Amino acid sequence: MKFQGLKVFRTPFLLLLFNAQVMPGLATMNLKALPRQASASLCQAQLPGAIDAVINRPQFRRARWGILIEPLSPATTRPLYSHDAERYFIPASNVKLLTTAAALRQLGANFRIRTSVYQVGTASLRVVGRGDPSLTATQLRDLAQQLKRQGIRNVQQLIVDDGYFQGDKINLTWDWGDVQSDYGTSANSLILNQNAVELRLSPQQVGQPLRVTWADAIASSQWQVENNSLTEAAATPNSVAVTAVLGQPLLQIKGQLAVDAQPEVIGLPVLNPAQYFLEYFREVLTAQGIKVVQASVGTNTGTISEREVATVESPSLAKLLVETNQESNNLYAEVLLRTLGAVVRGDTTELGVKKIKDTLTALGVNPESYVLADGSGLSRQNLVSPEAIAQTLKRMAQTPEASIYRASLPTAGVNGTLVRRFLNTSALGNLQAKTGTLTGVSALSGYLNVSGYQPLVFSLMVNQSDQSPAIQRQAIDEIVLLLTRLRSC
Repeated sequence: MKFQGLKVFRTPFLLLLFNAQVMPGLATMNLKALPRQASASLCQAQLPGAIDAVINRPQFRRARWGILIEPLSPATTRPLYSHDAERYFIPASNVKLLTTAAALRQLGANFRIRTSVYQVGTASLRVVGRGDPSLTATQLRDLAQQLKRQGIRNVQQLIVDDGYFQGDKINLTWDWGDVQSDYGTSANSLILNQNAVELRLSPQQVGQPLRVTWADAIASSQWQVENNSLTEAAATPNSVAVTAVLGQPLLQIKGQLAVDAQPEVIGLPVLNPAQYFLEYFREVLTAQGIKVVQASVGTNTGTISEREVATVESPSLAKLLVETNQESNNLYAEVLLRTLGAVVRGDTTELGVKKIKDTLTALGVNPESYVLADGSGLSRQNLVSPEAIAQTLKRMAQTPEASIYRASLPTAGVNGTLVRRFLNTSALGNLQAKTGTLTGVSALSGYLNVSGYQPLVFSLMVNQSDQSPAIQRQAIDEIVLLLTRLRSC
């Protein structure tokens, strides 16, 4: 994912860089190739036995599987296969299917998130953020240029208002390691560059510490660094650990890189997003010849006498959904959740969860089939059944927004988190599905067009697995490929 001035690397940094702390929706190439796909047809009656053979393998004897496979047609309610489909599972990023469905139904495909600048009196400005996760330095320059065109040259008081979203900026149920990574950043009202910053570690001469460079000086100023790393001789195995100290703005860098090694790039959170936004915008205003005397962060500081003098808007919700689902962007999902809850005063996360439930219940999804703690799936307190996922997919296919919703999902072998999966198989281009990955958890749910058979919806989840993500995904992919062989016989 790229944007002006910064490239986000979704790399966890609390563990060794070569360890496998996996993020929701992360999709890397399978370490083991899928078995060659058989061309023989599979009769519907043969499907249960074929799936059982996969999930009952010895390596999954301690794991839990939840599976529901149904025809897409609303006229057919009998499942083709069901295994613990009504039980709760940790869904990882499959939660985004629920969040984006509710957002699309409630807000509409053309909804945009507005960032406004209000003039208060003759010499004060108030910037109101409403959680636009796509906002970058480009949009800040646009705001500054709009102000300059109106003849504003001196600002006595600049206030950036971070009060649109109420409650905690970080979900309190998230793991510490996730919170201190660029895929678990704050979902506040004033977001700039996805509240993330890039740190680069480069080898120097042998015996010297690694060189630490930052992509953004303002964001880097919020961190202190203890660098105890070393540059080692050529061909020395690389081993670098970057650790955040709980409760302190401190990074500890340990380990080594060979002198001939490529730099390691690590994504970190911006610790104080509102202050970062303020300092960045102040610099942008200065570059446009607008002097700022005083600047501060506030919450809900508006007055009835102010007027809007500059504004920028996010891309349409239809485009925001593509980033949310195809790239499994946690920040975008959390913003959508809070946007749903921002219509009344109160904790926007709690209100957003309630709005999702109300919306999906009206859609026909069983409200007792899931329990949500966030909008992205990063929380392990999310509990979702395959039934809830399949019902959401099936009901959304019957709405006017069906094509937009489906187009937001990754397509096998084509884009998003499925770009490297199902290559050279009959699922290529025929599968639109949402991935989900946490340690011990893998999920895949979506739509499948089957040549010579009827379209399907499915939800596949494995929990409490001690196998690697690659092995979990391989088993899931094998089940999907079984579905591509289905025929009416």
